[in-house]
Amino acid sequence: MYDNILTYTNHRSSPLPNGKWLMSQRWESLLFMHFSIPENSLQEFIPEELELDCYQGEAWVTILPFEVSDMHFCFSPSLPYLQNYLELNVRTYVKRNGISGLYFFSLDANKLLAVLGARMTTLPYYYAQMGLHKSGNTFHFQSKRRGKRNASLEADYRPYSSLWIPDQDSLDSWLLERYYAWKFNRNSIVEVGIHHLPWNVQNVEANIQTFQVTPFDFESIREGKLLFHFSPVKRVLFWPIKIIK
Repeated sequence: MYDNILTYTNHRSSPLPNGKWLMSQRWESLLFMHFSIPENSLQEFIPEELELDCYQGEAWVTILPFEVSDMHFCFSPSLPYLQNYLELNVRTYVKRNGISGLYFFSLDANKLLAVLGARMTTLPYYYAQMGLHKSGNTFHFQSKRRGKRNASLEADYRPYSSLWIPDQDSLDSWLLERYYAWKFNRNSIVEVGIHHLPWNVQNVEANIQTFQVTPFDFESIREGKLLFHFSPVKRVLFWPIKIIK
């Protein structure tokens, strides 16, 4: 299975990370909520070591709730306590040395051990109370960060189309196919390299009831463009964290 994933790289805009992958996860029931936002509303939150990446002059932010399962290190079985947990990512789009990737504002999870382990690598993980329920073809997700009453999300969503793979030059592909992520920590850049097969997604209807997860005010994005994707499952490989001075 992993050899098949590793040998398919035509969809990447950058080469695979050097060395052997370290960890694998299965991501399930992913809702991508993409919002366009004025570039000047984001620039102050981006470290000067990174360049804000825009699509045809527009910056974007993506909110991504999903379930993590079958997490394990290379050549080891699944980790029992971390077999299943929920996660919520808030990210934007950046470049470093010409390579396209992601910059995370926050990552929430509902397993404390997952949060503590990730924070040891300096990634901005937070412990949250979360729930994901499915009724028929409709999902209901809710998240409320522990100790942070204003960090919360609640949404219903329903995929309604067959699966499709975005064209490589499209906005959909630009938003989805990202294989590096960075976070600034003190005087260093933390780099995470990942790989997976191309995203196959569905069209999805979504109703957002509560939205308080971005570092900027919701008013900054409510007048912009909105784009949703849903993906039922994706196997993902992670490379070791890299600290760049």
